[in-house]
Amino acid sequence: MYYCCGITEVGIMPHNEDAMLIHRMVSTEGTMQQMLPAPFLAAVCDGVSGEQAGELASRTCLNRLSALRYSKKINLKRRILEIHREIAEQSRKNRQTANMQTTLCGIAIDEDSVMRCFNVGDSRIYRYRNGSLEQLSRDQTLVQMLYDEGSITSEEKRMHSHRNIILPVIGNLEEEPKPEVFVYPDGMRYGDLLLLCSDGLTDYVTNYEIEEVLARPKAMPIRLAQLVQLALDKGGRDNITLIGVVRYPQGVPLPFPLSAHGG
Repeated sequence: MYYCCGITEVGIMPHNEDAMLIHRMVSTEGTMQQMLPAPFLAAVCDGVSGEQAGELASRTCLNRLSALRYSKKINLKRRILEIHREIAEQSRKNRQTANMQTTLCGIAIDEDSVMRCFNVGDSRIYRYRNGSLEQLSRDQTLVQMLYDEGSITSEEKRMHSHRNIILPVIGNLEEEPKPEVFVYPDGMRYGDLLLLCSDGLTDYVTNYEIEEVLARPKAMPIRLAQLVQLALDKGGRDNITLIGVVRYPQGVPLPFPLSAHGG
């Protein structure tokens, strides 16, 4: 069994271009949590800033993904590209939503509890294990390309003036995105915590600070809310969305109650 908890916060922005998916539930506000058997999907989308109707793109992407009856036989990369084409076509037909785009990152747990990560853009997937945070996804950004080729250091990567330039994402009318879908070799162990997040968190909060919050002996909704508040306290000027996922052995009771929303 898997416990999933998500929180999305509009922050100082006038509306929320982020969206989150846990199994078949899509939300753009508040907190939701579910206890789930495999198979299921969890994902975060971030509508691209500066583009029209980013909030519609992110919500549409996750609504399409939520309809997927996921199993190990599903070709996730193909389905993500199909969703991209559907959104791009909708964008072409409506001037009000022209060029709407969104990032996408998530995990897919199949019926054998094999975990696949998928990513388009700069939203991220982390694994917290034994007090250490590791990024599983790879940013599809200009600065990541510069870092990979050795042109900039890790510190320059974090502070680079072009750090928000991303490669083609879902809905881009000029070029198709290149979704990354992979099975992480070490999988998900009992005791691991997976963290999916939009850049409203990672642009303002360091890995060390995330580790410090996740190490606290608090229930998942409290720790996620503390991460959101930390990003806001450090000057966060973007929407913030997080999903935490942990795995429990069958029959082991949760150490905290589920709320009515999504429980």
